[in-house]
Amino acid sequence: MRRILVAGNWKMNKTPAETEGFIEAFLPTIAGLGRVEIAIFPPFTSLDRAGRLLEGTTIRLGGQDLHFETSGAYTGAISASMLVACGCRYVLVGHSERRRLFGDDDRIVRLKLEAALSSGLFPILCVGEGTEERRRGDSEGVVTDQLSSALDALDPERIVIAYEPIWAIGTGQTATPQIAEGMASAIRGWVSSRFGGEAGGRVRSLYGGSVNPDNAGAIMGEPDIDGVLVGGASLDPAKFASIVRSGVSVGGRDV
Repeated sequence: MRRILVAGNWKMNKTPAETEGFIEAFLPTIAGLGRVEIAIFPPFTSLDRAGRLLEGTTIRLGGQDLHFETSGAYTGAISASMLVACGCRYVLVGHSERRRLFGDDDRIVRLKLEAALSSGLFPILCVGEGTEERRRGDSEGVVTDQLSSALDALDPERIVIAYEPIWAIGTGQTATPQIAEGMASAIRGWVSSRFGGEAGGRVRSLYGGSVNPDNAGAIMGEPDIDGVLVGGASLDPAKFASIVRSGVSVGGRDV
């Protein structure tokens, strides 16, 4: 069974006090919705407080990024063990904003994946093409190249793959469910070809890019999409809960 995952990436938003307010408002709205896995990714400054507040609940905590070294002279960086100490289960790796704004190339993404896995974290590997690459018809080639450099010789079943087309992130443009499903199917096919059909059937594939309560249900209704990576809409407890309920109606995928 591939369980639906609804993940909220808060990016550079919410203080610790605002994080506490969100959690207090959000928890009652999703009580009893056990069929869907929920994860939130607050900024680093809110992780410790979020971890304490979420202890004993079903909501998972994740870090938005990590450094690939375990410790050292890396001012401003966060290690995998620091995330684990705050209660994190997940970590985002290779988000397009990290690739584009902070220079995370394929080598760094690979090192971060290895660091996460060695610390017991479950990485969500983000892949996706830009506007020009899509116009050239090279979307699938870009994504499979990113997968190849990141996943070679790793266990794909410990890694969630999130397709987040750069042209749809924060723009209000959303890939249609058919576009998202097409790439999710291609990702699953690539994993099957490299790691075997069982791995391809079990790996979870998310969609991210201007997800909101109006489109989440249709996106998660596609057979190869196992959840969503939500940006701006995850900052609002009511909107995020609505997206979670859309995932509940989908349930999970038998494999």
